[in-house]
Amino acid sequence: MIPFSIAAIFLMQGPAGASPLDTAYRQMYNLEFAGAHRTLSDWERAQPGDPLGPASNAAAYLFAEFDRLRILQSEFFTDDDAFKHRAKLSPDPAARRAFDTEMEKAAKIAGEVLARSPQNENALFASILNLGLRANYDALVDKHYLASLQDMKQGRLVAEKLLALDPNYGDAYLAIGVENYSLSLKAAPLRWLLQLGGAQTDRDIGLEKIRLTVEDGHYLKPYARLLLAVAALRDKKPEEAKGILRELVREFPGNRLYAEELAKLR
Repeated sequence: MIPFSIAAIFLMQGPAGASPLDTAYRQMYNLEFAGAHRTLSDWERAQPGDPLGPASNAAAYLFAEFDRLRILQSEFFTDDDAFKHRAKLSPDPAARRAFDTEMEKAAKIAGEVLARSPQNENALFASILNLGLRANYDALVDKHYLASLQDMKQGRLVAEKLLALDPNYGDAYLAIGVENYSLSLKAAPLRWLLQLGGAQTDRDIGLEKIRLTVEDGHYLKPYARLLLAVAALRDKKPEEAKGILRELVREFPGNRLYAEELAKLR
């Protein structure tokens, strides 16, 4: 494989020296999914040995489905009945095929990198991202909840490995935070069963880890901020949620979700 040169990185940088991956994630958070796919396809061609390229492209497919199906609307997470009885839009099979293709590519590249260098942080993070994306697609798009639990737990284990190598890898904390917080919302008997299966269900730990991604994360920092806004709404703290959403609206003016949810709180 041809190494990705520093000069090539410079030529592909966007405004203020942002890397192509930074640009792609900004496009995703602004709901510019076609642009994100183009940016990431260019990155994959330029850097075929980087598993984060296809893993991020898979994220763009997932976030696009979230947007189309309106899964991220906070009312789904703050009103469980509304989530259960939302409009039954059908998942897009073409999006799922494209998602799976990128996921398989990322897993293959990450596996090859980790076989040579088991402590490669970029490959470990790509693996965490892959597992988290699949867990989200299975649970929130395809409603395969049991399948998602195993990927969620495995993602947390890989995150713990990465954080043992680098405690400052802020994005890795999100895998631990999401597992703990999301599963803490389940009924007590189910939480007990999940714990028997090795899952973590501590709400306070979950919020603590999500906050660490907000403080020290990079690609996943805006997503972690949205999760904190949802948590604030669940905890009947609308002012805290409004403050987070105002910041997201300023930073990502193309994302109607943030503006719509902020308007509801006003």
